[in-house]
Amino acid sequence: MNIIIRRSLLLVAFFALSATAFAQNKTHKQTTVANPVNLSYRFMLDTPSRREAADPTMINFKGEYYLFASKSGGYFHSKDMIHWDLITTNDLPLEDYAPTAVVMNGAIYFMASHGAPVKIYKTTDPKSGKWEVANANFPIGMIDPDLFLDDDGRLYFYYGCSNVNPLYVVELDTKTLNPIGKPVATLNSHIDIYGWERKGDYNTNLVDHPWIEGSWMTKHNGKYYLQYAGPGTEFKSYSDGLYVADHPLGPFTVAKNSPVSYKPEGFAASAGHSATFKDNYGNYWHVSTMTISKKHMFERRLGIFPTFFDKDDVMSVYTGFGDFPYKIPTKKINSPQELFPGWMLLSYKKPVQASSELAGHPKELAVNENIRTFWSAKTGDKGEWISIDLQKPSTVNAVQINYYENDTKLFGRMPNIYYQYLLEYSTDNKTWKTLADKRNNKTDVPHDYVELATPVKARYIRLTNYKMPSGTFALAGLRVFGKAPGAAPAVVNNLDIKRQTDRCIVNLTWAKQPGVTGFNIRYGTDKNKLYHTYQVLGDDKLTIRSLNAEQKYYFTIDTFNESGVTKGTKIVEVN
Repeated sequence: MNIIIRRSLLLVAFFALSATAFAQNKTHKQTTVANPVNLSYRFMLDTPSRREAADPTMINFKGEYYLFASKSGGYFHSKDMIHWDLITTNDLPLEDYAPTAVVMNGAIYFMASHGAPVKIYKTTDPKSGKWEVANANFPIGMIDPDLFLDDDGRLYFYYGCSNVNPLYVVELDTKTLNPIGKPVATLNSHIDIYGWERKGDYNTNLVDHPWIEGSWMTKHNGKYYLQYAGPGTEFKSYSDGLYVADHPLGPFTVAKNSPVSYKPEGFAASAGHSATFKDNYGNYWHVSTMTISKKHMFERRLGIFPTFFDKDDVMSVYTGFGDFPYKIPTKKINSPQELFPGWMLLSYKKPVQASSELAGHPKELAVNENIRTFWSAKTGDKGEWISIDLQKPSTVNAVQINYYENDTKLFGRMPNIYYQYLLEYSTDNKTWKTLADKRNNKTDVPHDYVELATPVKARYIRLTNYKMPSGTFALAGLRVFGKAPGAAPAVVNNLDIKRQTDRCIVNLTWAKQPGVTGFNIRYGTDKNKLYHTYQVLGDDKLTIRSLNAEQKYYFTIDTFNESGVTKGTKIVEVN
């Protein structure tokens, strides 16, 4: 074969492979997501310049999903819970906090926090952004409303947000949308008994009363599950407690496994003031507020967590690995394990190089798994970059790019708010190949999640800036997921637990183990229902202050590293 023919064949093969790779990337259908949800979070209208979304309500209307959140300048729509578009409207009070929505008689009814009189709106075509007033003089001024339609067609209104007063419920007339009868108190805080209601990132404040708020009602198998938020939206301990009743007006009894939604650690913490809804396959989900609260107390994001009711009708929200990638199901599922793709965190505390560093924000903060800290380059100029050394060739399946709004000058929704970048990988830190080319991107992706059509073998990951909408090139987290060669860590057999005199508090210690990224402490009030998860990175001890003083608990400890997860085999009873 002569040289010309050989070169021609090589060129044909090269272009064929390139075309195949291009076609794969072009037609790849994303199947996983990671929290925080990658939404176009609006910049607030006041200083400091920051993004916010919180207090979410999510509903399934005609097989599609609509997400309403505080101060968002619109509401979000999705067909698959993966891709979201923003619907803007001038018909709704979008600057009022904590919106709620309910589907009734083929329409969506909407209201938000406001002093009396309050307006209730409705639409049969939410995609149009056109709404009409259904009740112009609702007589109860309140914060944090929730509209709940029972199976028998009766409508109920839950509301309240206070560090003094209880939460309330009243029935509404479905035609006039006005109250029937007098409001009934549902619950209030008891910080002497319920540790999760104590204020502070780690529930350490035993003096100040918490803010009890964010009512949400879910009915399952004839029982009524009243979820509520506390102790305050600015804390990592922000969670959803749970009461259960046989009637929508109560009386309500605290659930043994309360709080039902709790995520005090991880890259993005907290899982409070939420809404529970069903997808098209009958699976329950819980959309929650997640805290940053650094620039401003109300600097927040949203997370979506799978939710389950077991054979005994015990409700649980799964927040273990709650900011790792998870699958969006296309069928009915029975456990969170069905959603976990097995992609582990590869970037935690790995060596980092960067084009520059802003004083006080070193490059190591891009890989420390803390959304409240950030690395920043000195500028937002094209060409600023950051790279991670994974330290050994690993299989990379996904990358999450979490921007931080450092020194931004943006307010509200404005044109040209988007990021442009080039994401690359290498095995030798010399030859680089493209993972994602978004140099021409025109969508706002503050928590961009890149799922690869085909996994790659890589040791180095590099992100190069091409455009920032404002401010410096800054990241709260550059997170890489996949699998490293090697075995999952050994099981922990020496978990030691001591409950304090204040029975809301328990101390746990265990021996350090080599080759471990972190630990998931799983616990619950039944040894067969360890539904709570508390994640620990880089430590061998933990104090949990969120227990129910009147309950017995059971604990076990899972270990994980870059190669997999090892489930705990020993369950420790703590009376």
